[in-house]
This record gives sequence, structure tokens and C-alpha cells, in this order.
Amino acid sequence: MKLLKLVPDNTNIHFLKWRVPFYVISVILMAASWGLVLTKGLNLGVDFIGGQMIRVTFERSAEAPVGELREQVARLGYGEPIIQRYGKPNEISIRMKLPEGAGQEAALADKMARTITADIKKNHADARIDGVDSVSGKVSKELGWDAFKALGLASLAVAAYIWLRFEWQFGVGALFALVHDVTLTLGLFAITGMEFDLNIVAALLTLIGYSLNDTIVVYDRIRENMKKYRRMPMPELLDLSVNETLHRTIVTSLSMLITLVALLLLGPDVIFGFTAAITLGIFVGTYSSIYMAAPILIWLKVNPNSFVPTETALEKQERLAREGA
Repeated sequence: MKLLKLVPDNTNIHFLKWRVPFYVISVILMAASWGLVLTKGLNLGVDFIGGQMIRVTFERSAEAPVGELREQVARLGYGEPIIQRYGKPNEISIRMKLPEGAGQEAALADKMARTITADIKKNHADARIDGVDSVSGKVSKELGWDAFKALGLASLAVAAYIWLRFEWQFGVGALFALVHDVTLTLGLFAITGMEFDLNIVAALLTLIGYSLNDTIVVYDRIRENMKKYRRMPMPELLDLSVNETLHRTIVTSLSMLITLVALLLLGPDVIFGFTAAITLGIFVGTYSSIYMAAPILIWLKVNPNSFVPTETALEKQERLAREGA
């Protein structure tokens, strides 16, 4: 049986021919993403702004009445609740932002929780309150700072690793690609208004790992070809390297996308944001490894002779002596 070849062996796509237009588009998208984040903002979840999560199970119902509950809780005057199913269809979590003044008076948050749970029990006799979890404003700020540090340190660690593994120019290229991928993902959450919580931070860290893996594969092939083809122009060498790794990149991305699309369409609501972030990350990560990480080496003046050790005067004399002998 003939094996399926998604990319022919003799593929020769001139990716670097369009590097300038794609870089311009990417910079515009990054600027737009940060503009949306700074102006419209992210829909931060309870993890970052503080709030309460109430877990409820409807014991005699096959499925929780999510729509009805959302209307009932909203009428209590504490704002729009975020209701998601988790586990079984009759198990839900209700997340509420902290009421005004709760930072100074903790009793206000407790009163909100008691009011909501009492209303649920009043309207749904089979409702069982499984727990009430609170996140204070102080703790949420600490979580937000920890999440920011995790993303920053992960990106810097990636750049440092590639710097040591290859050369500093490759580290700069990888770091720029990571910033590009994370920025566009943040832009997605800013424009759609999807909730941004610790699950999304985990998705961004996963995205950083995937993007790094893809970039290292391309960079490793570039370095090998720089040793083999010292007279080849750098744009041609980069095109050759990207084409040689294209089959592996597409197969890996498609394998992950099949699973992620299934989760997007059939998975529970509680992981929708997480799945959406990684799905977008697969696209932008593959794109950035080709059109961000590789072309930047040209602007950093990398060429096939960049990393050839410089011959000292003594070494030159010894070489000439050997050749004369």
C-alpha cells in the first residue's frame, strides 16, 4: 500500500520570497492585539480579580438547567454569573465576581454566597451545594503576578536555551517568535471576550513549548545546512531548510489539530477557552517558525560562514607549513 505523503519529497516553496509582507502583517497584528488588550482589556476570571465559585449538583435531574439558573442568579443583583458544566451534565460551577467593597469587608462576599445558595435551593429542591470556594482580591493579584512571571521566565528560559544550543541570533529569533505567538493569542481573548483565567495561562505555557519544539527543529536543520552549503545564499539556504522540515511540521500540526477540533466541538464548556487558545497557537506557532524565526536570521546578518572559527596568525602559519610540506 502506498503511504500518504502530505508533502512531496521534492517540495521547493520559496517561503522567504514573501518574508517582508508577512513580517509587516505580523507586526500589524501584534500591534492590534496589544491595542485591544490595553483598550478593551481581557475578561479576567475569578482567579485574577477575586470572586467566588459555587459548585452545585442536581441530584434528580439528568442535566442542570443552566439557562434558567443564569437568569435566576442575575436577578439577585450581583452581576452576570459564569455557569459551566463540569464532570457530569447535572454538575455545574457558578462563578461570581466579588461585590463592591468586599476587599474591605469580607462579610459582603459571604452574604453573596449565602444569598445565591439559598435562592438555588428555594427554586430547585434537588440542588445539592457541593462547596463554595472564595478567592480574595489580594490572592487573585498574587496569582496574576505569578502567572505573568511564569510566562516571562518561560520565554526567557527558552531564549537562553536556544542561545546556548545554537548562537545568540537564534535565541533572538526564537524569543521574537514566542512573543508573536503569545501576543496573537492574547488578541484573540481580547476581541472575543472569552474568560481569561489560570487555564488560559496553562494553555499559553503549552503554546510556548510547542512553538519552541517547532522552532528548534527548523533551526537544527538550518545549522546542519549552514555546514554543508557554505556558498549558498542565506535566503536559499533557509528555504531549503524549511522545505526539508515541512513534512514533519505539517504532520505534527494536523495530528494535534484533529484532537483539538474534536474537543472544541464536543468537549465540555469548562475547557473551551483552553482548547481555543492551543488551537490558535498551533496555527500561529507553525506560521512563526517559518515566517518569523527563520527570516529574522537574515536581518541579524547570519550567513553560512558566521560561526566558522576565525583562524589565528599562528594557525595560519601552521596550515601553510603543512600545505608546503
